[in-house]
Amino acid sequence: MGGAVRDARGERGAGRTGRQAGASALSESAVSGVRGLTVASAFAGMRNVAPVVFRAGCPDCRERFELAASALRLAIGASSRTTFYSFTCPGCGAAVRKPAGERIVELLTGGGVRTLRLHSTV
Repeated sequence: MGGAVRDARGERGAGRTGRQAGASALSESAVSGVRGLTVASAFAGMRNVAPVVFRAGCPDCRERFELAASALRLAIGASSRTTFYSFTCPGCGAAVRKPAGERIVELLTGGGVRTLRLHSTV
């Protein structure tokens, strides 16, 4: 934990944590026009985050569970009637399809769920 942290310009930051130094390096570089910003310094202090999981339920077997973003699919249609998300129930294997309103679409896309845009054939 101790020790000095260096910013994007290689200067020591007195008592700053890696996260603070990384944020400082980004803002200092953007303001001063310094082009020496490296990927390592830009992401300094960032921590691994837990994978996003979504709670869901199966209408067939009534089981409740959590699914990773990779287990869900989002289809965005021209209307609310044609916008839905789908998954396979891990309990009974049923293919589940549920409507997705604006808030659900926002949460799923923000959580990394793969999205398919449906186009009208008119």
